[in-house]
Amino acid sequence: MRLHRLPQHYTRYALALLALAACSERPTGPLRTDPVVVNAESQSEQEGREGLARNVRCDADNAGITLPRGFCALVVADLVEDGQPAQARHMAVTPNGDVFVAINSPNNQNPSFGIIGLRDRNGDGHADEQSRFSPGLGGSGLAWDDGRLFFGANDRILRFRLPSGRLTPVGSPEVAVAGLPNTGDHISKTVVVSDHRQLFVNIGSASNSCQVANRQLESPGVFPCPELPIRAGVWLFDARGTNQSEGSGTRFATGYRNLVALGINAANGGLYTVQQGRDMLFENWPQFFTQDQSAHLPAEEFTRVTRGSNKGWAYCCFEAMDEQKKVLAPEYGGNGHLVSGGPHGIDCASFNQPLLTFGAHWSPDGMLFYQGKQFPARYRGGAFVAFHGGFNRAPEPNEGFQVQFVPFGRNGLPSGGAETFADGFAGSTGPLPATAKHRPVGVSEGPDGSLYVSDDKGGRIYRIVFIGKRDRDDDRD
Repeated sequence: MRLHRLPQHYTRYALALLALAACSERPTGPLRTDPVVVNAESQSEQEGREGLARNVRCDADNAGITLPRGFCALVVADLVEDGQPAQARHMAVTPNGDVFVAINSPNNQNPSFGIIGLRDRNGDGHADEQSRFSPGLGGSGLAWDDGRLFFGANDRILRFRLPSGRLTPVGSPEVAVAGLPNTGDHISKTVVVSDHRQLFVNIGSASNSCQVANRQLESPGVFPCPELPIRAGVWLFDARGTNQSEGSGTRFATGYRNLVALGINAANGGLYTVQQGRDMLFENWPQFFTQDQSAHLPAEEFTRVTRGSNKGWAYCCFEAMDEQKKVLAPEYGGNGHLVSGGPHGIDCASFNQPLLTFGAHWSPDGMLFYQGKQFPARYRGGAFVAFHGGFNRAPEPNEGFQVQFVPFGRNGLPSGGAETFADGFAGSTGPLPATAKHRPVGVSEGPDGSLYVSDDKGGRIYRIVFIGKRDRDDDRD
């Protein structure tokens, strides 16, 4: 199937880019009026860049986003499903460069096909062939491992036989896990495969904060929260098993409200996440929180997820304005400052603490630890996090809608603060998220070290490449 890309309105995008660049704290490359061609000669001059396709062409408007100097971007495809922009979620890129995209099923409203495969036959970076499979069943999670494609639908995990080089699977899928909870607030499933045998699946909470009446004024929290035995955590399954159930799996970690962004750090084999924090502190508890405080609380928490760990949801949340620590949730006796106490004697200092934090209500949806050599050496081993952009920051403007980068050291800890890597996806100042043109969700790495970003608002798949000058330190890696 041939893809037909819509004409690009270069003038409008150029003006938008100039405005964004003027406000950005991160440097951006100069605006180009012609596509950037990365050819064999420039590849040689850039001293051994890893396998970048000879004819990759960055878009003249940088695909409408802003990036650090030396990077550029192109639109791989603008996906359409059922006559609308496809709700593109997580991706998997196979060793031959094919890109597979999960198509979401919000509120269990399934698309015609849940997975779209993309192939670039001529090497220019733009997909010119598609496949579609998983009829009538959509989802959010996707992971490729050793010829198998794992697909996280809302209520099950499917496993397709998909050797690298095939754009469609072999035969029918196997059901790896069935009967997963898919009601309430958070139903999307993320799938992560480690060591070919470990299959990690997030099962998000059914509520905002485990109240007697969800998201209602001054409704108290239920204690103990009845969701915790079956939701709000990470479950571990056998990646080669079939017809497993939640009960036959292992509850690997608990007290994590919703972990759509989940990834393995290859440097230490550890599982990491950025948790989606709770909402509605002012709306439900105005006696403790102002609107301004509610717009900035609680922080989204970057955390390592270890076996048996407990993040403390729904009893605690991270106060990043004044306290800089986990505090007791108001549903359980907190007032925005108390760390412990309340009628149940909860101690928030005892739960898994974040490595660093991001802004409130940014909605982290994707995570990748970068292993390629195409980008400069400082990016290797670091984490890219895609933020979908939130809704609960009124009267402040909603934020997120970007990809952040966190450098990591060999000790498995961040070696510096988070920084904006890719921005401008929303293409609008508001009111967001309603007016957002694009909302980042998934981040994946190609075999040549390119970074792919998906978008579930406009159905766009981006590819980000490095074309700048390499640092001398890169030569020693």
